[in-house]
Amino acid sequence: MKTKQLHPWNLDFDEARAVQERLSRRVLLRPLPLGRIEYVAGSDVAVSKKLDLLVAAVVVMTFPGLEVVETQTAALRPPFPYVPGYLSFRELPVLARCLELVRTPFHAMLCDGQGIAHPRRLGLAAHAGLALGIPTVGCAKSRLIGEHGEVGDRRGDYERLKVDGRQIGSVLRTRDGVKPLYVSPGHLVDHPGSRRITLACLTRYRLPEPTRLAHIAAGEAKRKKEGN
Repeated sequence: MKTKQLHPWNLDFDEARAVQERLSRRVLLRPLPLGRIEYVAGSDVAVSKKLDLLVAAVVVMTFPGLEVVETQTAALRPPFPYVPGYLSFRELPVLARCLELVRTPFHAMLCDGQGIAHPRRLGLAAHAGLALGIPTVGCAKSRLIGEHGEVGDRRGDYERLKVDGRQIGSVLRTRDGVKPLYVSPGHLVDHPGSRRITLACLTRYRLPEPTRLAHIAAGEAKRKKEGN
């Protein structure tokens, strides 16, 4: 899968912030036609402090059958420090390298990170969606910004995540009685579509299967590199 070079990567914080503000205006939210999706991907990035290395994994699965058809990994030294709100400048370069290895043309991607639930509405999933030109969804395990009400206990229950009264995501229960996920559109998908594809990618775990398997693949690749 080819990714667009949207900007240089050797940026300082002020330049990165300006890029986020500029690119966020290009993000589009629109209904997601699930019936047209044949392959869905999941991505995650593991950190090796031992080697000062980032290891990305992308897992491509059939949809809605969720059978694995391809797994790729790639590694790169961090080009940007870890600072909340700027994660995509740290992780997207290695993720782009990994995506270049993927041969299966997938039609949507779930990312372990935020979409527009971000101070400048450009989290990792939104940034990646613009680079790929396909629908992307952020499935984060923790909240970055926003407020929400109490989420019901049953799978599929959700509350709107809001900033200043405007919805930026959904706090979605993916298993009965289990801590919810923070799901937000990345690009070319709206809030209902983000929830629907996340729920459609669930099996018996809290995380959607594409990102869960990408997490495992990234961890295994990291441990292998550390062992070598």
